[in-house]
Amino acid sequence: MTADGNKIKAIFFDVDGTLFSHRLNDVPESTRRALKALRERGVLTVVATGRHMIEYSQLPVGNIEFDGYLTLNGQLLLDSNRKVYAGTAINEGEMKVLAGIFKRKQIPFLLVGEDQRYINFVDETVLRTTAETKQQIPDTGIYNGEKIYQILAFVPEEQKRILDELLDECSITSWNDTGIDIIPKGGGKSAGIQKFLDEHGLDRTQIMAFGDGENDIDMLQFAGIGVAMGNAGEAVKAAADYVTSPVDEDGIENALRHFGLID
Repeated sequence: MTADGNKIKAIFFDVDGTLFSHRLNDVPESTRRALKALRERGVLTVVATGRHMIEYSQLPVGNIEFDGYLTLNGQLLLDSNRKVYAGTAINEGEMKVLAGIFKRKQIPFLLVGEDQRYINFVDETVLRTTAETKQQIPDTGIYNGEKIYQILAFVPEEQKRILDELLDECSITSWNDTGIDIIPKGGGKSAGIQKFLDEHGLDRTQIMAFGDGENDIDMLQFAGIGVAMGNAGEAVKAAADYVTSPVDEDGIENALRHFGLID
C-alpha cells in the first residue's frame, strides 16, 4: 500500500538503526531537525520500538518529544506524557511454558513487564549481544506470575527455530543475530499502530513508517508509505515502498524531503 505524501498525518519511527545511530551513539542532527520540522507542520511523530520505556528514556533519543510511544514492539502504548494507556500481555498458557524455561535457565530470557525488566542469567551471548546493541542488562529476578508483555531471548539461530515451533500463541522476530523478541501472536508494531490510529481517528493510508530491522517489516507493510533505512537488511528493504540513505547519512531527513513532508 502506498499513499500520497501530502496526506500523511502521522509518522512512526523505529529507534535503533533508524532514529538512533549506534556508530554515533546519538541521534543525527539532521534527524532532530526533521522531527522538529514535522511537528511544526502538525504531523504527529510516534516512536515504535522494541525497547521498554525505562531503557528508551536513557538513550539520547529520550530527550526528544513525541506524540506517542509504542514500546515492546507495539505491546505497550504510552501517550505523549509517557503514561501507559493500552497493552497486550502474553497469555497465561504460553507464559507457563516460557516461565518453565526461565526458571530452569535453559535459555537466557529477559522478561519485560509494565514497570520492570529482569533476566534469569547472563552468559557470553547476552554480554556480546547487549554490547552490540547498546542495551543495559537488568538485574536477575524471579518470575512471580505478573503480566509479561515481551520476552527477549539471547539465542543462536537453531534455538530460534525450536522456540518458534514450541510456541503456538506467540510470534518471534529477530533484532540481532543472537537476539529475538517473543510477543503475543497477532501483536507487533502494526497492531500497536492500529490502536493508535483508532485513538486518533486516522487511517493507515495517512501514515508513514521508518525502520531497519526484521521487527519493522509488519509496520512498513502496514503503513501507507513504508520507508526502509539504507542500513536495513535486504528483507526489510524488499518490504518497503521506498529505501532511503542510512541513518548516518541523513536517511530520515532525505526521505521526508523526497515525499515533500519537510522543506
